[in-house]
Amino acid sequence: MPPMDTTLRHWLVDHPLVSSFEWIPGRTFGASPQFLAAAVLSYLALTLLLRRLLLPPPEKPLLDPSLFRSISALHNFLLLLLSAVMAAGCSLSAAAVLPTPRHLFCFPSPTPSRGPLFFWAYVFYLSKLLEFLDTFLILLNPGGQRRRLTFLHVYHHATVVVMCYLWLAAAQSLFPVALVTNASVHTVMYGYYFLCSVGRPPRWKRLVTDVQIVQFVFSFAVSVALLWCQFVDPVAGGCSGMKAWVFNAGFNASLLALFVNFHSKSYGSSKKDVKEKAK
Repeated sequence: MPPMDTTLRHWLVDHPLVSSFEWIPGRTFGASPQFLAAAVLSYLALTLLLRRLLLPPPEKPLLDPSLFRSISALHNFLLLLLSAVMAAGCSLSAAAVLPTPRHLFCFPSPTPSRGPLFFWAYVFYLSKLLEFLDTFLILLNPGGQRRRLTFLHVYHHATVVVMCYLWLAAAQSLFPVALVTNASVHTVMYGYYFLCSVGRPPRWKRLVTDVQIVQFVFSFAVSVALLWCQFVDPVAGGCSGMKAWVFNAGFNASLLALFVNFHSKSYGSSKKDVKEKAK
């Protein structure tokens, strides 16, 4: 029986489907600005339509509560499993194909969008389309919790798809670090959601928000290495996909601000109440 690391490398790095992947604009599924625009606009339109139709909540829920719980549990479990596989696949691919640690932060320009690293970026991109279902499950929740749909949630889901598209279209430097970090965080997040959907809500709800904030802070910390490679210790052509990275950095900054605000509103008041009771 082959060692576990050999088996994982075969399926997650060396398998022909993974190793021979190539992002070809107009030919690969989803590899066009038209597809991207249609996906994001359809998501926003359907979200707005459902919110308008379901507020106030109808007397009879559109989904039976038991059916809703089953769909929600399956959705969360699939994304939990997929997030863990993407984190492992991208990590193993980076270790296998990147010639130096510098390449982890800075792809030489030009870099073609092909090979196992870009395969996992593509899976990650498609997974963000699957995550649109998060929003629709909130809106269709027969438990009357539709009002917890926030601007942060919709903004994040709509814009992250654009970010992932740019990773592939521009062969953006630093995306392997971002992918592994985000997929790891989503493993925690969807683990929490799965336990909630099967009626076993854990006590670490706050951790889900905390790790997302840490993720964005970490993204700025590792960006220092990219900027060093680009401006302080450059090579011919610079780092690949710098314009896409600027978009990525701006998006992360906006999410950090929104998550900090959400954290303050969600957990700041509880701390204040505890202090008041202690007086």
